[in-house]
Formats: sequence, structure tokens, C-alpha cells
Amino acid sequence: MKLPPIVIRTFKLQNSILARYLMRNVSVLLSVVFIVISLVVFGNQLVLIIKETSKEGIPIADLLPLVGLNMIRDVVLILSLSLLLAIILSVSKLYKASEAIVMNSLGLGDKHFMVFIQPLVIVIVIVIVILTTVVVPWSKQQRGLIMERSENTPEFSFIKKNEFQEFKNNDIVFYASKVSDADNAKEQNMEEIFIYTLVNNEPVITLAKQAQKYTNFNTNSVYLRLKNGTRYHGFPSNKNKKILNFKLYDLQIIDGKMQKSISTVTKVESKSTFELLFSNKLTEIAEFQWRISQPLSILILSVLGVLLGKTSPRSGKNLGVLVGVVMFIVYNNVLLIAKSTLERGESSPIVGLWWVHLVMLLLIFIFYKWN
Repeated sequence: MKLPPIVIRTFKLQNSILARYLMRNVSVLLSVVFIVISLVVFGNQLVLIIKETSKEGIPIADLLPLVGLNMIRDVVLILSLSLLLAIILSVSKLYKASEAIVMNSLGLGDKHFMVFIQPLVIVIVIVIVILTTVVVPWSKQQRGLIMERSENTPEFSFIKKNEFQEFKNNDIVFYASKVSDADNAKEQNMEEIFIYTLVNNEPVITLAKQAQKYTNFNTNSVYLRLKNGTRYHGFPSNKNKKILNFKLYDLQIIDGKMQKSISTVTKVESKSTFELLFSNKLTEIAEFQWRISQPLSILILSVLGVLLGKTSPRSGKNLGVLVGVVMFIVYNNVLLIAKSTLERGESSPIVGLWWVHLVMLLLIFIFYKWN
């Protein structure tokens, strides 16, 4: 099969000065954009993990490992977006400096630019393949182990005495004058307890002399067993207020069913790609197609980047970058929606996530013809 003359000429120009010039610009901008976005995401992850540490009782020692594991998880999207923006800015720069006009007069157009950047794109694709099929599943597995370890010493094992603390998304205000660890590391003894909660929009105040945290291993739910106390339903001024004295009262802290559902998702995401390849479960098929979609989207976005870079100088200074970011967000969100649809069994594995890529290619083709 004989290749078209334009393809043969393009590959011959692959090592030309013009091709190396474009590749160098894309590489430099890729590095800069990647560092900037990574620092922003890193700062955001750090804040979120610190909040999670204080709220969910995650040990401080696990703080940096969790931030690092979350960064590994996010590096695929950061790298994809950085490459798209680098291509848009590099091609746009060529047109702004009229360098692309000179190249066009020499017969070098969009198709040539797309081929010129392919060596870098292929390297990024290989990196993304390694990340999505090996590194990211490993990072999610390690994160799951840390979270599971934290669940075994749940949030109330980190109560500070003589301090009012909020738990379960501020649904519970808790106070204990004395806190001591039990013989079992999964339990904790407390004295002089004060608990404020809202039940059906009515305040419930619970006072108890003693309390002990324990786990129901049948349901995996975590409870606080209160001893010798009183529960007050409603404000003191309310006529319908209720007062209940008790010797023992169990208050659920963590729902075991919720933990189980989170654990199931984590296990699927941390499975090896080889296991997912031969699976018949919809959740695992969806996860496999998601991993393959990441490097595939890089190839599609690289073509889109050249076209947006060409239109940027004509339409506005930063319009190409803005459109690129919007299309990137929409592209990835639609992939996530398609993944969820497949997991719920609302679409066929044959259709899966592939239709999203086909629609994106069709839009790029229309944009190319219109441009």
C-alpha cells in the first residue's frame, strides 16, 4: 500500500529545523504549564487532606503519603491538560509571529504541525499508559489501605479532652472531659460526655457519665456506647420536649454499609489491568475502558490543540486556550458519565465509553473542515 505524497513528505520533514523548533516550543510550554497546574492541584490536595485528617481522624503520619497518592491519581489529567494547552499556545505563537504564514507559503499546514508534534505526543501517550494501567491502580490500592487502616481506628479515637469537636460533617458536636484508650486499640473510653445533634430538625442533647467506642463486626458500623445518661429532645422551653434517662444507649457514628460501598469501588479501581481485561462485570469493564480512554484522549486532544492554536490569533488573544479548557472539561466529564452509565448497566459494553471518542473525532473533523 502506497502512502499519499503529503504523508511521505511530512515524515521526511520530521527531523527538519521547523519540526524541531515546534517540538521545542511545545516541550518547554508543556513543562511550564505542568509545573504551574501541579502546584495549584498540590496546594488544593493538601488543604483537602488536612480537612479530612481533622474531620475523619486520619493520622498525621498519613498526611503526606495521601497527598502524594492523590497527586499520582491526578497527574494523568494534569499531563493531558498541560499538553493540550502547550500545543495551543505553541501553534498560536507561530501564527502571532507570522512564522506559520511563512510555513504555509512553503506548503506546511495543519497536517504537518500535527505530525511534527507526534514524537512528543507518543512519549506522553506511553507515560499515560504506564500511569493508568500500573501506577494509578497501585496508588489507589495504597490509598485504600491507608483509609482502611484509618477506619479501623475511626474518627472518635482522635477526640481531644476538654474541647468541643464537630464530627460527621458537623452533624454531631461532641465533648468529653476525660479520654483514655482501652486495652483494645479499636476502643476508647471517655467520661462526662456531652453530645448535641439534630433529629428531624429538633435539637437532641445527650449527657452521659461514661462512654465507650466499639465496632459491630457483623455490619462494620461503629457505635458509641453511652452509660448512665439522659437525652433531652427539643428545647427546654418547648411543651413537647422529652426527657429520657438510660443506663445504656448506643449511638451510631459510622454506617458500615456506606463504608462497604466505598470499599467496593476502591477495590475495582485498584485491580490490575490484566484482571480487568478478562472480566465480565460491568464495573470492571467500565474501569478497563476508562483506563484505555486516557491515552486515547491524548491523541485526539493533540489534533484539537493544533486547530485551536490556529484559530486563536484570529478570534482573540486567549480564546483558543479558553475553548480548549472548556472542551477538555466537557470531554472528561462526558467520559465519566458514560463510565457511570456502563457501571449501572444502562449501556452496552460494546458502546461503553467509545462513543464519546467517536463524537469528539466527529466534532474535530467538522471543526477542521469549517476552519
